Amino acid sequence: MDSVSVPISLHSHASSVPILNGTNFLDWSEQVQFHLGVLDLDLALRTEKPPAITEESSAEEKTLSHSWERSNRLSIMFMRMSIANNIKSTLPERDTAKEFFKTVEEHFRSANKSLAGTLMAELTTMKFDGTRGMHEHILEMSNLAAKLKALGMNVDESFLVQFILNSLPLQYGPFQIHYNTIKDKWNVNELASMLVQEETRLKQQGHHSIHLISKGASKKWKKPKKGKRAEPPKINGPTQRIEVHEKGQNNIKCHFCKKFGHVLRDCHKRKAWFEKKGSTVHASNSMQGFLTI
Repeated sequence: MDSVSVPISLHSHASSVPILNGTNFLDWSEQVQFHLGVLDLDLALRTEKPPAITEESSAEEKTLSHSWERSNRLSIMFMRMSIANNIKSTLPERDTAKEFFKTVEEHFRSANKSLAGTLMAELTTMKFDGTRGMHEHILEMSNLAAKLKALGMNVDESFLVQFILNSLPLQYGPFQIHYNTIKDKWNVNELASMLVQEETRLKQQGHHSIHLISKGASKKWKKPKKGKRAEPPKINGPTQRIEVHEKGQNNIKCHFCKKFGHVLRDCHKRKAWFEKKGSTVHASNSMQGFLTI
């Protein structure tokens, strides 16, 4: 690689590295080492600084020293190009690329621990609320597990499966019971496939229930039009018989007061008439006379 193409290639590779922003050190460090290796500039990261050149140094030692100095200078430049400006200004200067890389690592070690705790808490407390699909929900939980792995906290697949099951709402209770009864446990991909099917089944079941409710509601009593008397809904059973009995009573006529709705013995005017006469015996005899008519 000639001296003219080096700056262009260095800038091109540096633009492919994610900018170090304080939460992505592991990803950044992997990308830095990969691109420096592709550029054949990682010698200073892999080896210590060689002894200084003297008159007695061999040609091979002089070549190694020259290669190392070049790798060291360009590696530091490459790393600083891929660090956010607000972070870059807080990092101290170092003479070697290896020392500079170690300084960056120590600077973000505590930040990574804090981030790992946040991600783990989010993974273990996440709940499926239906605002997005089941596939997207499981994908997000899998991404959280991948981020934890990048931070040095490997989440076993069996634990991830359990976290996903724990995130399900109550309507997935039968599904959880079924999973706990099977002998062969599923991996994340198998679980995702089964949960997507269960999500579809529950949605179809919900639509069917809504259809039945709306169909039954259409048969309810409707409000009468303006100017028309409302009629109560027809009811079969004892209540209907009571209504028929009351309707029959309305056709009964009292022979004393000539009004409808009651019989002679229940007539209040007749009782008042007898009380006014002051003859209980006569009232009894008269009642029997009326009943025999």
